[in-house]
Amino acid sequence: MDLDEAQKLWQPQPGWLNTASYGLPPEPAWNALQDALADWRIGRTSWEGWGESVGLCRAAFARMVHVPAEDVTIGSAASQLLAPVAAALPAGATVVVPEVEFTSNLYPWLVQAERGVHVRTVPLAGLVDAIDAGTDLVAFSLVQSADGAVAPYDDIVAAARAHGALVAVDATQACGWLPFDASRADAVVVSAYKWLMGPRGVALAYLAPALRDRMRPDAAGWYAARDPHAGYYGPPLQLADDARRFDISPAWFNWVGMAPALDVLLDVGLPAIREHDVALANRLLTGLGQPPGESAIVVVDVPGAQERLERAGVRAAVRAGRVRASFHLYTTEADVDMALDALTS
Repeated sequence: MDLDEAQKLWQPQPGWLNTASYGLPPEPAWNALQDALADWRIGRTSWEGWGESVGLCRAAFARMVHVPAEDVTIGSAASQLLAPVAAALPAGATVVVPEVEFTSNLYPWLVQAERGVHVRTVPLAGLVDAIDAGTDLVAFSLVQSADGAVAPYDDIVAAARAHGALVAVDATQACGWLPFDASRADAVVVSAYKWLMGPRGVALAYLAPALRDRMRPDAAGWYAARDPHAGYYGPPLQLADDARRFDISPAWFNWVGMAPALDVLLDVGLPAIREHDVALANRLLTGLGQPPGESAIVVVDVPGAQERLERAGVRAAVRAGRVRASFHLYTTEADVDMALDALTS
């Protein structure tokens, strides 16, 4: 599917420049969710069919980030998926994090303070140099929520490996438009309601086998079993041998609405999506006399920007005191020009 064909799967109200807050579902995802809800309403079917969407999502996500499906666990939020990673750190460990990091990839480490875990924050630009022999784990967002800054992934990983440190990445603002190889890190978490365009309440994570061996599945329930349907009652403990042991019981309908959205992204291909998204972001930047960048998220520092955009019907976000605009598959040049007219008139 090419990008022009894919864009026909949406009919957004003009002026949506806020995918960094939440993504819009393509028509197949919306329809699948409505069908499932209609079945639920009248008890037309059993739940097992809805549950099959989880496996489809796991496989599609694994393909997107270049990891084996058995190394992917599912959950509901990025912080929930990071929690067992943080709990596995040794007492007294040091974690290095950018100073402007979204709290879902900050609080899991900070709450370990009672075990002596120390979190050291540094500017993103100095993150590579801050990783040293005393670093046990480095955590960062691949694309920063506040301003769209793209972290130097390869350089950070190389520095961490040189000092024997683990790498935990929040790719929520990257996965779905920015191609990357999750297997280079030890843990990569993604909340799927933004660039993956799924319902809120879907999250996925890559967990490297060596890291999983150090972790304990404290949230284990029936869905973490080797065969979840083979024994719903009683001992013994029979957890899955792979990353599924960290799964939590899925909210069925969220995953039903997630699977078709992932298919659309894979059909179009992330390189083409990246080119489209970044080109639109740069159309806005150059239209405001600013140099182009490499992100699908930009910040606009124009006097009265928020009020101007609201009057024009452009929906964006305010982060760190500045207007943040973000662009995805369904965004058009007309959406960007609508914002430019508001900001330059």
